[in-house]
Amino acid sequence: MTPAPFPNSRKEVKKMKIVSLCHPDAGCPVVKLDEERVEIGEKDNVCVLTKSEWETLKQKIVNGEI
Repeated sequence: MTPAPFPNSRKEVKKMKIVSLCHPDAGCPVVKLDEERVEIGEKDNVCVLTKSEWETLKQKIVNGEI
């Protein structure tokens, strides 16, 4: 008898988009976006936002509030 596959035995690979804010060799901050959160910063100086917070920030920038 063949054992049934275990539930959750596959790991989902999340896609993360990474955008550099300047030339790749300059060591500048990056914006990393995935399905659940957004990270902005560099090395030990990182700000983590939820998707909702990120959308609010984008809207404030677009509206000229920031």
